[in-house]
Amino acid sequence: MGTTTTRWTSTALLLALALSGPTGCGSEAGDDAAAVEAAMDSATRTYVAIAAAAFTDTQRDAAALQAACETFVAAPTAGNLAAARAAWKMARESYLQTEVFRFYDGPIELVEGWLNAWPLDEAYVDYVDGNPTAGLINDTSTPITAAKLAELNAFGGDANIATGYHAIEFLLWGQDHSATGPGDRPHTDYLTSGGTAAHQDRRGSYLTVTAKLLASHLQQAQVGYDADADSWAAEWLTAPAKKRLRDALTGMFLLAGFETGGERLQAAYDSGDQEDEHSCFSDNTHRDMVQDVRGIRNVWVGSYLRTDGTTVQGDGIRVAVQAQSPTLAARLDAEIDAALAATEALQPPFDREIAKDNPAGRARVKAAIDALQKVEATIAEVFGTFGLDIPQPE
Repeated sequence: MGTTTTRWTSTALLLALALSGPTGCGSEAGDDAAAVEAAMDSATRTYVAIAAAAFTDTQRDAAALQAACETFVAAPTAGNLAAARAAWKMARESYLQTEVFRFYDGPIELVEGWLNAWPLDEAYVDYVDGNPTAGLINDTSTPITAAKLAELNAFGGDANIATGYHAIEFLLWGQDHSATGPGDRPHTDYLTSGGTAAHQDRRGSYLTVTAKLLASHLQQAQVGYDADADSWAAEWLTAPAKKRLRDALTGMFLLAGFETGGERLQAAYDSGDQEDEHSCFSDNTHRDMVQDVRGIRNVWVGSYLRTDGTTVQGDGIRVAVQAQSPTLAARLDAEIDAALAATEALQPPFDREIAKDNPAGRARVKAAIDALQKVEATIAEVFGTFGLDIPQPE
């Protein structure tokens, strides 16, 4: 009830399918090619519509996170800290569904390094156990400005992360000392009178500046996907449909196998160390996995549920694959659904799921890895059936 659906369906696709006749029964090769071409065009137009909506939601959620952080810094209470943490988790729900648009030359690649870089060396940002003066916050010679923090992000080492979701996460939760819960940074770390730790004013400035920078970078990405403007997306839609399809498949392929199944799940499974979990300070890692796979499913089926309850819907990437190979399309349908179910089965906290003394949890993590590897392998077959080169992670 109350759901509005924005549907994207290509007239050219409907015409081409009508011309092609029943699959494998009396159709001409040219008609089949036209149907596949039209399916690729329609699917990639839906893809852009979903991207534009998803990044709009993500930018709005980041703006809400920024506001919550500013409220907390202005009045550092336990309640306002809890509200800022909740806003961070909400912002992650929408952002993670946009990661499927990564791994090629799209707008998100221009800013992604400032958004979601990981793993983060906590001592690069703030105090840690055994070192109360660590980090940029405690280095009073370093100005806390958006330009300076952006410059210092990954400066001198990949783990020297100064900005983005995980820097904000660490500032809100602190180090995770618990095997059964998240970090426990007290709100008093931000009290400028009688507070805990040192340089509470700089810590507050760091949090608000980084949150504002996050929202700004996401707005930059969102504008790029607005196909109604003079944008990257508008130009991308003029490219050959096969090139567009390869980009869309690249995001799905590398997110499923290399990133979520590999860098985020396999690495943590192999080590069993909570330092290797993606959102380790908040213990929100299980949601990272679910929403990444949900993002893959969104573009595959051509449907995205927005944060306001409305839906953007049309011909998904599966329509293009089905036009070329119904067998592969049916297999991917089942495998993507299975991967989503496997990630949804992960139980928080994720650091307990990967622990070497928790065979049941490790079995759930392994099941998710296996499911994502199947998705990866089938998408590799899809590249082949379209005569496309399989992309490699950089």
